[in-house]
Amino acid sequence: MKLNPRLQLFVALMSVLTAGLHGQKEPAKKPVLRMDPSAVSEGGRPGLVVSYADMVEPVQRAVVSVYSTKIVTQRRQVNPLFRQFFPDQVPPERESREQGLGSGVIVSADGYILTNNHVVEGADELNISLPDEREFKAKLIGSDPSTDVAVIKIDAANLPFVTLADSDKLRVGDVVFAVGNPLGIGQTVTMGIVSALGRNNLGLLDRENGQAGYENFIQTDASINMGNSGGALADAKGRLVGINTAIMSTTRGNIGIGFAIPINLASSIMHSLIETGSVSRGFLGVGVETLNGDLAEALGLKKDAKGVLINNVTPDSPADKAGLKRGDAILAINDRPITSLQDLRLFVSQLAPGTEVKVRTFREGKERVLEVKLASLADAGRRGGLFDGVKVELVNDEMRTRLNLDERVGGLVVTEVEPTSPYADKLLPNMVIIEINREPVESVNGARESLKPGPNLLLVYFRGRYSYIGVPIAR
Repeated sequence: MKLNPRLQLFVALMSVLTAGLHGQKEPAKKPVLRMDPSAVSEGGRPGLVVSYADMVEPVQRAVVSVYSTKIVTQRRQVNPLFRQFFPDQVPPERESREQGLGSGVIVSADGYILTNNHVVEGADELNISLPDEREFKAKLIGSDPSTDVAVIKIDAANLPFVTLADSDKLRVGDVVFAVGNPLGIGQTVTMGIVSALGRNNLGLLDRENGQAGYENFIQTDASINMGNSGGALADAKGRLVGINTAIMSTTRGNIGIGFAIPINLASSIMHSLIETGSVSRGFLGVGVETLNGDLAEALGLKKDAKGVLINNVTPDSPADKAGLKRGDAILAINDRPITSLQDLRLFVSQLAPGTEVKVRTFREGKERVLEVKLASLADAGRRGGLFDGVKVELVNDEMRTRLNLDERVGGLVVTEVEPTSPYADKLLPNMVIIEINREPVESVNGARESLKPGPNLLLVYFRGRYSYIGVPIAR
């Protein structure tokens, strides 16, 4: 039966509508996916690094979390009426526990751990958590606030530990990894490069009493945050090159400027702390300033010459006994170039007392090499200078700039005061001694001659003010 054309069109339209109402459509084709189940480190082009997992894993096993507990005693606040009626009663004390968190690096199979002094300083209890979830009590072997290095130990054997590299061979641009426990979220690895070497004059290690620390930081853009302190900075071979220490930030968070203590410095401090319980530093006995172009040319050196110029020699010091004189330029020690005041201070401090060194100097157009046997910095401080436990240096241009001193201010700058010094409550670092018993101070020897047994009157300049202080000398 042949349908009317109009009826055929109607039937076709109804079929389409009916199919739409019942959701009928052609089945979708499955996508063809390409899969590669191999690890990223497998295969690949020769020489192409696609993963650092094999390098990172051994380092991770040796990085621990350090939990410190400090017991703080505070007096309770009491009602003023209680004080009025019971003035002789001492308010009761209340103890509270302060918790701290940092990281550490196992450096030996028998449990020696490197960390930062500020992670463990003042702690009454130290607990260590390993990545395998084992926990240990730790004891403090020793610490050095001047470099922010501390050594702790746990009672264990056959522990995973890291291999130490030679941090003097680091170069800007080397790939590095920071491993630690930032913000307490758990072990974390971040990656970056060595951004700079030999960072100093940052004031990160200066003590509350004004004593300057020994700064020689590796700068890195590998993310370092609170809790990373004391953790590992490792190179691309999985070797320890530094101990993460600090960040520079306006927000207390990471902005890509982190600092680590070079492992060569940290390990030398560690050996001294383990062997003697303290750090013994070498003492040369000179006051110096960094050479600039004008000074170098005036001495007869090339304008771009690097070194330091001696502006003061401590009497009876190793430098004095070896024949070093004011006006000599020090260019190198043991063939290692000396480039600045900070460089000289740091290098000599890492040498043990009694070490014999060859000092290459420049005087009157000629280079000379003098042999010097270093003394002990601690002994020099105790004997030293002007007062027991107080080190002083003649004001030089670098100090004048650093302390913003007027040209009229001269004399001796107090550079270091031992906490045990009997003069620690009177003489402070960066204080300038201008007169002693109304005699102008022009040299350390002259200052000594002006002192007398009994009371002494000192005119000092400190923080923009002149003042007189009385300093007694034992009879």
